[in-house]
Amino acid sequence: MTDEAIRFENVTVEAGGDEILRGVSGSVGRGRVAAIIGPSGAGKSSLLSLCNMLRSPSSGKVYVLGREVREWDVRSLRRQVGMVFQAATIFPGTVEQNLAYGLRLHGQVLSDAGSLLEDIGLSRDLLGRKAEDLSGGQKQRVALGRVLAMEPEILLLDEVTSALDVHAKQEVERTILHLHEKLRATLFWVTHDLAQAKRVADDIWFMAEGRLIEVGSTASFFAAPSSDEARAFLEQMTEEMEQ
Repeated sequence: MTDEAIRFENVTVEAGGDEILRGVSGSVGRGRVAAIIGPSGAGKSSLLSLCNMLRSPSSGKVYVLGREVREWDVRSLRRQVGMVFQAATIFPGTVEQNLAYGLRLHGQVLSDAGSLLEDIGLSRDLLGRKAEDLSGGQKQRVALGRVLAMEPEILLLDEVTSALDVHAKQEVERTILHLHEKLRATLFWVTHDLAQAKRVADDIWFMAEGRLIEVGSTASFFAAPSSDEARAFLEQMTEEMEQ
């Protein structure tokens, strides 16, 4: 068994004549929390989408759990690699029906929705409530719970707290980290919030203009980034926060 959850080998993605990703190579170790940061348009979400075949590489290879993504059955891949987006996807029906939605697509049933709800920090009393009536933070945790019901080994998180208020953001972040400790899943987390990246991540992936510029431990990256691009980015973000 490989120690790498995800590996990119010289990956390029082209769309409409533009290169969205340019020669990206790097790996995420099993059980690690890796945060992807960088300016808008850097290719962060595009990189994430390669890991469960929402997008295919134009060239290069992407390995998930030791197997190239195009060798996977897509349904099997997406059971192993769950994804949660910035805007929580909520389906018509109750909270319990939403939690069970993914498993139902695979012909399976959710055996204990109440325990899952408690795992994501919500009360069992919400099981019968219409999911559309929940708060933003509750909806995001239900979306997270629906993915976790599939018991993925890798969780892709695309700006999952950026649309939430401060309180809901903290609740969702704590829930994700608690579940990480419990399940030891690998987290690949796109965030524009540098303070969040410092709190949650073992490793930082810094991207700019479609390239992976720098990878390092969170402590070393924020203490002394090795690239000019990363230093300039951190200085700019610090100035914007102080204004």
